[in-house]
Amino acid sequence: MDFLHDALHTGRKFRVLPIIDTYTRECFWIEADTSIGGNRVAQVLTRISAVHGLPEQIVVDNGPEFISNALDAWAFERGIRLQFIRPGKPVDNCHMESFNGKFRDECLNENWFMTLDQVRKIVEAWRVDYNQNRPHSALGDMTPAEFKLQELSKIGQNF
Repeated sequence: MDFLHDALHTGRKFRVLPIIDTYTRECFWIEADTSIGGNRVAQVLTRISAVHGLPEQIVVDNGPEFISNALDAWAFERGIRLQFIRPGKPVDNCHMESFNGKFRDECLNENWFMTLDQVRKIVEAWRVDYNQNRPHSALGDMTPAEFKLQELSKIGQNF
């Protein structure tokens, strides 16, 4: 997970927090608001984990929301390791950076946002399209949704 910043047409800044699975390339959620602190990050992760389960680790940068006591406690209580990238080395989180580039180019830069509600609607539509309709060469030209179904069917065959 990582933050990106943008602004409404009025100049009011907002942040987005995309959260992806680096194995399936699925984007679980993109939170958008004017302020997203450590407590909010933990709340979002709790909602996501109710649907997708808990990861073994989460790769993050050294931003204040990610080094916060709230996120540290959330991860500790669930046995999740927070893997901090080396300062100034975004390549340590290359899948997230690649996603962010596509998201910025194809969604944030392509829209003129009037309200936060509009941001949320447009971002969610882009996220769904990204997961359902966008093949990835790293996934054998499958979409994240197709790849995830394939992987789940493999697990089912092993039982």
